[in-house]
Amino acid sequence: MARTSKKVQEINGILKPDDMASWVSNQYHTWRADQVSWLEQTKELRNYIFQTSTHDTNNKSLPWKNSTSVPKLTQLRDNLHANYFAALFPSDRWFKWESDSDEAESRENARLIEAYMRQKIRESGFKQAISKALYDYIDYGNAFGEVSYEANVHTTEDGPNIPVYVGPRMFRISPYDIFFDITASDFKDAGKVTRRVVSMGSLKRAALENPAEFGWVDAALDDTMTIRNNLKGYGDSDVDKSEGTQIDGFGTLWSYYTSDMVELLEYEGDLYDGTELMMGRKIIVIDRRRVVYNEPYESWLGKSNKEHVGWRDRPDNLYGMGPLDNLVGMQYRLDHLENLKADVFDQIAHPVVYQRGYVEDWEWGPGERIFGETDSEVRVLSPDTTALNADFQMDMLMRHMEQLAGAPSEAMGIRTPGEKTAFEVAELQNAAGRIFQHKITKFEEEFVEPLLNQMLESARRNMNGVEIVKIIDDEFAVAEFERITPDVLNQRGKLYPMGARHFAKQAQIVQNLFGFLNSAAYQDPAVVSHISGKKLAELLQEHLGLEQFDLVQPNIRVAEQQETQALLSQAQQNTAEEIANRAFPTDDFEDEEPVA
Repeated sequence: MARTSKKVQEINGILKPDDMASWVSNQYHTWRADQVSWLEQTKELRNYIFQTSTHDTNNKSLPWKNSTSVPKLTQLRDNLHANYFAALFPSDRWFKWESDSDEAESRENARLIEAYMRQKIRESGFKQAISKALYDYIDYGNAFGEVSYEANVHTTEDGPNIPVYVGPRMFRISPYDIFFDITASDFKDAGKVTRRVVSMGSLKRAALENPAEFGWVDAALDDTMTIRNNLKGYGDSDVDKSEGTQIDGFGTLWSYYTSDMVELLEYEGDLYDGTELMMGRKIIVIDRRRVVYNEPYESWLGKSNKEHVGWRDRPDNLYGMGPLDNLVGMQYRLDHLENLKADVFDQIAHPVVYQRGYVEDWEWGPGERIFGETDSEVRVLSPDTTALNADFQMDMLMRHMEQLAGAPSEAMGIRTPGEKTAFEVAELQNAAGRIFQHKITKFEEEFVEPLLNQMLESARRNMNGVEIVKIIDDEFAVAEFERITPDVLNQRGKLYPMGARHFAKQAQIVQNLFGFLNSAAYQDPAVVSHISGKKLAELLQEHLGLEQFDLVQPNIRVAEQQETQALLSQAQQNTAEEIANRAFPTDDFEDEEPVA
């Protein structure tokens, strides 16, 4: 017994955590416990989204013979994602840089900054990361992302280093990996812990590829390897008795320390240790026992590099509610009606037969004869066919689900019943899409915009040389290569994504414009004489997204008609000469002798 007690004391001494590491671990456990109910709700919704039959959800407890699932939630999810993504990125020029001044130099810098950001967005997979965040926005009602600067270089066998990607990159954070104070007034000011489980090899590689950001890795790995080596002399039962802690996903503490994986808890926020208030700190804890990094925020913005947006805000709670959360019950009923109807069909096709008295054995089939005693009876028990009307209820449920999720059927190209004028259709589409437009604009303003500016800030802070970016000249359709220096990026201004906001404005203007062009007012010569045809053409080109084709040029129709007329005149002249040559061949005149 004394020997066991001594082992426990030794192990406790080896695994004794730092005070700050213990505080971070306690914050992680506290905030994770606050989100347990939310995590369970999201898992239930996820089961309904990816179900292939009712056996994958809690509907399996109902007494059905059929287990068909109607994937309405899945269709709503795909519909919302497709339309959200199309609204965010309607074209390649979906964002712009706005400077604090209107000088010619600022306009040139704006052109260069936009070109630099377009290139980094394309090379870093920004749209793919935003696509994953959009799925989180729909599935969980919350999307999280962060920005870091990368300098990935590949070293060949011959020795030269080949840059793979150098620049800022946006990463999506799983809602299951970040925990924070949900009662805070704002996510940026809330304390937050991000949990990451990585292999030692990947952590070492990150330190080699980006030593500036992961300079703490070598010392951290040396420390955790020392702990693992010290624990080799003890058994699994000794370690588990000494510490009641369990690392999520590993089971016992012994299983964690015998693996090649390490857990990192990254805390961001303010910290008061009893004597000193530390504001805006980033603290990284390894193995829940040792602080390996403790520095102020690196960002010049003075804030965390993480961003969050919720689909439907809750009062006094930073966790948002998703568009599909309160539709789970309707999906449950939809599956219930579908399988109830199928069960009734089965009972009609294979009915229950009631027999009374003695009846000889018989088989079900056309023209079958049944023999029995005088008082015997064979009767088919038919179910009530009222259940077959479930299709009407199911159609109504699915329409309601689309409307409640902010994805009306018009977004899929399905027009609502009834005759309507052109203006009535436009008005109904605008009204039906208000929820959709509000939610995607919210995502753009609260998530995409700050991430874009964080990418630019990260590039400003870390760029130490000159980069070459390719710019496509719209006028001549040729590629130009420009030099980007840190001075170019260090301009006062801000990036604004205009995809979703321009998307709604564009649709409204185009609808109103075509309505006006087809109206009686536009047919009035007194009105038309005051409307610029050139400006009207430019407006159509801009809002129809046809700038890349360069359709609008000053008086281009006159020049084209002149060119056509010149070619036509030349063709007529050539034809006339050809006809004359056939009528009066030059060879005939050459054979004649001259007249004396």
